[in-house]
Amino acid sequence: MLIILVAFLGGVLTIVSPCILPILPFVFARGAGSFRTHALPLLAGMAVAFAAVASLAAVGGAWVVTLSEGARYAAMGLLALFGLALLLPAVGDWMSRPLVALGNRLTSATPGSARTAPLLSLGLGIGTGLLWAPCAGPILGLLLTSAALNGANIQTSLLLLSFASGAAVALAAALWLGRGMATALRRMLPAAHGLRRLAGAAVLAGVTLPALGWNPALLSSASAPGAARLEQQLVEQLRPSEPAQAAPRVNGPLASLPDARGWLNSGPLSATDLDGKIVLVDFWTYSCINCLRTLPYLKTWHDKYKDAGLEVIGVHTPEFAFEKSPANVRRAVADLGIQYPVAQDNEFKIWRAFRNQSWPAFYLLDGQGRLRYTVAGEHDYAQTERMIQRLLAEAGRTLPDSGVALPAAHGVEAPPQWSTLHSGESYLGYGKATSYAPGGTPIRQDRDTAYVPAAGLGANQWTLAGSWRLEPERAVVTGNHGRIIQRFRARDLHMVLGPSADGRPVRFRVTLDGRPPLVDHGTDVNEQGEGVIDRQKLYQLIRQQAPDRDRVFQIEFLEPGAEAYAFTFG
Repeated sequence: MLIILVAFLGGVLTIVSPCILPILPFVFARGAGSFRTHALPLLAGMAVAFAAVASLAAVGGAWVVTLSEGARYAAMGLLALFGLALLLPAVGDWMSRPLVALGNRLTSATPGSARTAPLLSLGLGIGTGLLWAPCAGPILGLLLTSAALNGANIQTSLLLLSFASGAAVALAAALWLGRGMATALRRMLPAAHGLRRLAGAAVLAGVTLPALGWNPALLSSASAPGAARLEQQLVEQLRPSEPAQAAPRVNGPLASLPDARGWLNSGPLSATDLDGKIVLVDFWTYSCINCLRTLPYLKTWHDKYKDAGLEVIGVHTPEFAFEKSPANVRRAVADLGIQYPVAQDNEFKIWRAFRNQSWPAFYLLDGQGRLRYTVAGEHDYAQTERMIQRLLAEAGRTLPDSGVALPAAHGVEAPPQWSTLHSGESYLGYGKATSYAPGGTPIRQDRDTAYVPAAGLGANQWTLAGSWRLEPERAVVTGNHGRIIQRFRARDLHMVLGPSADGRPVRFRVTLDGRPPLVDHGTDVNEQGEGVIDRQKLYQLIRQQAPDRDRVFQIEFLEPGAEAYAFTFG
């Protein structure tokens, strides 16, 4: 309720903002008649229309995060148009021209009878709300990017309606004070242009982040446009500052567990099923090398503390489309030897409930469902286990021992060699592609192209050779002997790969500096660098014995159809 009041207050404060100027002529045009039959219907229609249009835009913001096909780009285009309307006055004028014409016709219409006057005012209010929606840039930018993180829902619409209602109340007060207020506000018009441009830049940033392939969760850093400082400061005052003071389990983030698409190693779990237990929630996805390297600790903690009252829950939130497949996740969980419950969070609902921002991430909750400890990334394992022990002790549970586990890890689960790791993750689909060296052929989207490799590669660059089709998430080999060449410096080189679309396995061969890897081969190839892609997963291709310099890696696909998603290193 308090956040609704904050949004209402934000709407009231728009009366001192230049953004209110475009709608003042319509409001004062109806001020001469009865407040009940003229002004009140106009203000009500304006508030409802603004909330409806802005809610649709918020839904578009959520599409940007959750969709990866045509609708994703349609949503991006919609949001970009809103941003351009704020950033470029000419675009805003073009968009609002039909609405302004409608408002002018309604304003100049004859008053009509007492029976038709409210309907005329209501129609004018709806047109005014439509005109105002692009104008209210600061709060719109805040809510659009916030909706992209938290999801469009009834609360978002209520916040928008509350904001619009506050503005309507302020405008009603302005009607009583007279038209002199409009003259005073027009003195602020020069500042309006800068405010609109700043808001437009904020909205465009909210579109650009996912368009460049940034992690959806990173949108949280853009959810507070500078033009809405007052609104953001008010909202920040309401956010809990201490995780330990979180709401009880029934109302906390664990209440989102029933939103899982499916469960493995367990029946569906809810907050009440976990009452009194210490819960460790791990956000992961099965092709993420960083997530895979945390598994030895999670499996060890599950085995060590499950009888003492610890419940480990893996929340599988996919990065690539193939990770949404229940069959793929089921096979990965079995191959990786995971025995604790795993929830499939394909729609990012549990992710948003925890306000998560990364893969992997640990969230530790006590017996009362309060969030007590969080870790993002691959570190602080000893401290995490100490917190598990502490919370179990607080709950009166008997610990098996007070030591800290140091689990053995092999293959892709082995920890990275940080001292020699100089290469970062590279995506191959054009939606997120980085570090591409074009050579004689720039990236061409969604069509078969014969690529000529770059003559030389800089540090961490990659290039293509042969026939390929680049799609948003992946690069697909469309001819025999397609190759990818990567210059890197790290102990391990992995690739996320998949077989042909019909499931047919694809043979491949890798080399290091033009020669077979021999003792430097990874777990998914032999000493001659030969391997087979039989399913969509992360493949370890190189594990060097002495990673002391830059190396040139090449993978050659001996048949068409292979799918290549990303490089990762360790």
